[in-house]
Amino acid sequence: MKIEFSLNEIDSVANRILEQNPEKVILFEAEMGTGKTTLIKALCKALKVEDTISSPTFSLVNEYETINGEPVYHFDFYRLKSEKEALDFGVEDYLYSGNFCFLEWSEKIPNLIPDKHTVIKIRVLENENRELILT
Repeated sequence: MKIEFSLNEIDSVANRILEQNPEKVILFEAEMGTGKTTLIKALCKALKVEDTISSPTFSLVNEYETINGEPVYHFDFYRLKSEKEALDFGVEDYLYSGNFCFLEWSEKIPNLIPDKHTVIKIRVLENENRELILT
């Protein structure tokens, strides 16, 4: 699926993504400042998460809960120094939990990504809209 959108349309884009029944582990591939966290906030809203959503840059993972009590995990591996660091905090338990896992900077843990995953690539276009490709 390929979508061009403005940030004003982010909520409808999140719903369209979820309508595609993506794998629960979703990798967000984009440059810094492209809108990864903004899209993750919209996805959490569409999943009915009522918690405050923020980037887990310093904690590596934030855990949210839907109104049905289902956990949603949001990772930011930007500051990660090695895959061992991710293993030490139990990343595999999260990734194989069967719950939604949203991964920013997943290229830092290439050998730990489950075979079943979805990739969302985002890039900023010249008109400041975003192009999203879901595979």
